[in-house]
Amino acid sequence: QVQLVESGGGLVQAGGSLKLSCAASGRTLSSNHMGWFRQAPGKEREFVAAISGSGGSTYYTDSVKGRFTISRDNAKIMVYLQMKSLKPEDTAVYYCAADPLISKVMAGTSGYWGQGTQVTVSS
Repeated sequence: QVQLVESGGGLVQAGGSLKLSCAASGRTLSSNHMGWFRQAPGKEREFVAAISGSGGSTYYTDSVKGRFTISRDNAKIMVYLQMKSLKPEDTAVYYCAADPLISKVMAGTSGYWGQGTQVTVSS
């Protein structure tokens, strides 16, 4: 079992930055690939970024490339999403996800999910 708790969301003006954190407990974090997803009101949940268990590989959806950075600290059992140059369309609830298979993380079918943290970007 893996428990995930997100934090760091909030209200920010367009062009600003936020750093989301995901604290994991349970199984060894390094055995799980991790990802961030988001869901805006009235829309389906969408993939944002993923990182391999070792941290050696990262993946991003096109709309956040160059603005968002996913990272992990297996010693602290944490995963982060640094978000810069935020846009109103980034407004959503952001979820942390974990799974032993990277394919499941990126497909949104991870076995483990956090409760989410709200990010609101004002124009």
